[in-house]
Amino acid sequence: MGAAHFSKERVFRGFLVWFCFWGLMSLTCAGRLSVSRQNFEVHKHLNRLNKPAVKSIQSPDGDIIDCVHISKQPAFDHPFLKDHKIQMGPSYTPESLFGESKVSEKPKESVNPITQLWHQNGVCSEGTIPVRRTKKEDVLRASSVKRYGKKKHLSVPLPRSADPDLINQSGHQHAIAYVEGGKFYGAKATINVWEPKVQSSNEFSLSQLWILGGSFGQDLNSIEAGWQVSPDLYGDNNTRLFTYWTSDAYQATGCYNLLCSGFIQINSQIAMGASISPVSGFHNPQYDISITIWKDPKEGHWWMQFGDGYVLGYWPSFLFSYLADSASIVEWGGEVVNMEEDGHHTTTQMGSGQFPDEGFTKASYFRNIQVVDSSNNLKEPKGLNTFTEKSNCYDVEVGKNDDWGHYFYYGGPGRNPNCQ
Repeated sequence: MGAAHFSKERVFRGFLVWFCFWGLMSLTCAGRLSVSRQNFEVHKHLNRLNKPAVKSIQSPDGDIIDCVHISKQPAFDHPFLKDHKIQMGPSYTPESLFGESKVSEKPKESVNPITQLWHQNGVCSEGTIPVRRTKKEDVLRASSVKRYGKKKHLSVPLPRSADPDLINQSGHQHAIAYVEGGKFYGAKATINVWEPKVQSSNEFSLSQLWILGGSFGQDLNSIEAGWQVSPDLYGDNNTRLFTYWTSDAYQATGCYNLLCSGFIQINSQIAMGASISPVSGFHNPQYDISITIWKDPKEGHWWMQFGDGYVLGYWPSFLFSYLADSASIVEWGGEVVNMEEDGHHTTTQMGSGQFPDEGFTKASYFRNIQVVDSSNNLKEPKGLNTFTEKSNCYDVEVGKNDDWGHYFYYGGPGRNPNCQ
C-alpha cells in the first residue's frame, strides 16, 4: 500500500509540474502573441501614415519631416477622395484677408515674426508637402492604435447654455470667448505663443479656435486649429502648430493634423504638428501666429491660412453634416486636461501660466478676433461672451481698442491657493 501510495503521489506531483509548466507556457505564448499582434497593428498603422518621401529633413528637436508628393498624402486614403482633384487654392478668400482690415494687423506693442524649428535644416520643394513622421513610440503612447491621434470625447468647451451636468465631465477645462446664435462661415484670430508647463504626460495645454456645428451630443461637427503642448501625442513639451476635425463629437471620425485621411494640404512650407519657434517669454519679445479658417462659398470646402501668406489646405465639405452649411458657434481660447492625479487640481498651465490681469508680456492673448459672415466678409464679432469652469484656476478677460480690435487675455497657473 505504501509503495502504491508513493507511486500515485509521485505521478500526481509530476502531473502538477507538467500542468503548471504548460500553463505557464500558454500564458507566455498568449502574452507573446498579444505583443506580436500589437506590433503588427502598430507597424501596419505606421505604413499607412508614413508615406514615401521625396526627401527627409532632420529637425533640431528630433522630429523627421518627410517631404511627400502632394498626391500621396494621407488624405487620399479616404475612399471618397480616390478621384478627387486637388484644389490648389480657394475660389474666394474673405474680404480684407489679403487687403486692409478695419483693425491694425501690426500692434503697437512689439511682436516678432515666427517660424517652425525644422526650417533650420531644410525646405520641401514645390509639389510636395511636409509631413511630421510618426514613430513607433508615438503610437505606443496612445491607449490603442485606433485612438492614436484622437481627442477624448467631450473635449469641446461648453457655453453657459449647455447642460451643467456635462461641464468638466471629461476633466477638460477652458477659458474661452465665444459667439453663438447665428450663421458663421469662418473665423480669424492672432494668438500669442507660449510654452506652458504640463504636469503629467497624459495632460495637455492648448490655445486654439473652434468652428462648431450641431449639438454637444453625438453629432457635433468641429474644425480646430492653434498651438499645443502635448507630451502624450508628440513625446516632448514643445509648442506645436496643430489642427483637428471631427463630425461625430470626437467618437470615430477625425484626428489631429494629418494622422488620418481628411484634411488636404497644399502648402510646402508649414508642417502640421511641427514645433513653433521661438516662443514668448516674460518681459521678453512676444511672438504670435495668425490663423484664419473660412468656408469657400463656391466649392464649400473649409480652408485654413497660417500667418499672412500660408494657405495650408482644406477640409472637404463632405466630411461634415452641419458644417457642410455653416457654423453655429465660434470659440477662441485655451484648454487643458486636469487629471487630478494626486487628488489635487493639476499644475498644468494655460497660456503663459499667468492670469489675464497680468497683461502684455506676462499673460497670453488672442487679438484681432473676427468672424466671416454670409457675404464672405471678415467682421468684428457681435455679442462676444466668455466661459470658464473655474476662474480661480484659469480665467479670461475681454477688451477692445483701435489697435487690437476685439481681444482677450486668458490663462492661469492651475493649482494655486485658490484652486486646489
